[in-house]
Amino acid sequence: MKQNTQNRSFGLLFFIIFFAFALWPLIKKGEINLYLISIALIFLILGLLNSKILTPLNKSWIKFGELLGRIIAPIVMGIVYFIILTPISLLVRLFGKDLIGMKFNKNLKTYWIKRKKNLGTMDKQF
Repeated sequence: MKQNTQNRSFGLLFFIIFFAFALWPLIKKGEINLYLISIALIFLILGLLNSKILTPLNKSWIKFGELLGRIIAPIVMGIVYFIILTPISLLVRLFGKDLIGMKFNKNLKTYWIKRKKNLGTMDKQF
C-alpha cells in the first residue's frame, strides 16, 4: 500500500510541475505548451489511478535525488565550513579568545567547574 501512495504523490507532483511549465508562457503573453499539458494530464490520470506504471519512474526519481544529495551535500558543507566557520575561527584566534577553555593553566589545581545551579532530584525528568 505504501508504494501506491508514493506513486499517487509522485504522479500528482509531476502533474503540478508539468502543468506549471505548460502555463509559464502565459506570464510573457505566450502560448500554452500543449505537449506539457498532455504530459501533465497523463501524470494526473496515472497518479489518481495509482498505476504501477509510475513505480519505475518513481524509483528512478528517488535514486536521482539520492545521487544529487551525495554530490550537493558535501559541496554545501564545504562552502559553509570555508566561508563561515574558518573566518570566524581565524578571528577568534587572532584576538586570543579561549571560548571552550582549552588553554593549559599551571595555576589551577583542577579543571572541574562547580555548578552554581542545583538541579534537584532527577525523579521527574519528563
